[in-house]
Amino acid sequence: MSHVHENVNTVVSMNAQPFSQRALVQMLAEQLRKLLGGILWLPTVKLECNSREARLQIDIVARFQIRGGPEIEFLVECKNEPRPSQFPIVVNRFPYVAIEREFEKEKGTTKLVRVPVFAAPYISPRMAEICESHHWSWFDLAGNCRISVPGLLHLEHRGNPPVHHRLRPVANLSSPEAGRVIRALLQPANAMTRWTQREVERHFGELALPIPEPSLGLINKVVRHLRDEAFIEDAPNGGFRLIDPMKLLFAWRDAYRFDRHERRGYFALLQGRDLRDALARLSSQAGGHAVYATFSAAEIQAPHVRQPKTWMYIREKDVPRLERLVEAKPVESGENMVVLIPDDEGIFYISDGGVMGDPRMPCTNAVQTFVDLWHSGGGGKEAAEALLEQRLKPEWKFRGMKV
Repeated sequence: MSHVHENVNTVVSMNAQPFSQRALVQMLAEQLRKLLGGILWLPTVKLECNSREARLQIDIVARFQIRGGPEIEFLVECKNEPRPSQFPIVVNRFPYVAIEREFEKEKGTTKLVRVPVFAAPYISPRMAEICESHHWSWFDLAGNCRISVPGLLHLEHRGNPPVHHRLRPVANLSSPEAGRVIRALLQPANAMTRWTQREVERHFGELALPIPEPSLGLINKVVRHLRDEAFIEDAPNGGFRLIDPMKLLFAWRDAYRFDRHERRGYFALLQGRDLRDALARLSSQAGGHAVYATFSAAEIQAPHVRQPKTWMYIREKDVPRLERLVEAKPVESGENMVVLIPDDEGIFYISDGGVMGDPRMPCTNAVQTFVDLWHSGGGGKEAAEALLEQRLKPEWKFRGMKV
């Protein structure tokens, strides 16, 4: 027997400050009553707040009996201002870390299903993701929810705006300075690195192509934010290390501002091998500050989408050299070269160099290529997915990361 009920849109209208625990439990209990009450076939739900179960305090217990099926118990843990990094603590102290079934041995049927549920005034997408990865259901005061009893019930709705204040993130992942820290963490060669904040600061000045390092204060904010969101964890011997590279990549992808880079269209007279050799000379003369970007970088790193234009990053001061070496003229239409002037030199971080016997201009590193492709349009998202599957995930796995 399977019942599916989706797209329930139940919203509590309020704009509240942090609540007392008692008030929070009462409001979340009422919200759960409304969510379950929207399922017409569901029998009467009995709600009990601050129940004592298994010698631990459970904030809310919701019980109902499915006709011809088992009794269901939702065991709800309520938090005022949850952080994803706090969730393992909840799991460890909670008596039911996954759906628990008790069976009648004679009939082989389930008579009780207990489901752990996490509830808060606001559940962020990252918090929801963490809950689901631990097989917990969840809901918030705005009516967003994913409450699931496999084979019996599925209730899901997302997209309602928060109905109370949201904690402001400690750091802005869209800023160029935060981007420098994230590139360093996500670079596959750094996958298992144990970092301290001062080591992150020093790292950029020790590169073959030095990148301006973010301030120690900014690094501290980014690290605190990434720890709160459970992208990094404290290392056993001090410092911290990355634990969820793919989800951090997605978070940065969603925050990334590709439109901050200035885009210029050019028509280059040189083609084929002549163009490739001229661009290699350009990069050498620009001290490495000229690299293939987006589709052109992806064609080298993980071929997927072929397109006729050459895409590249170059500093503003090197544009005259580009125009001379590749015999390029700026055009309003009919471009065969897309030149991006970066808003931050962090995009040149550990670019991919040429291959033996085939000297060429370097590419942006695969992490940078991925986020640029995602925002480039024209098949860019498909190319980004191919790059993730063919290049980034295998490299992270090779270096011992879980993806």
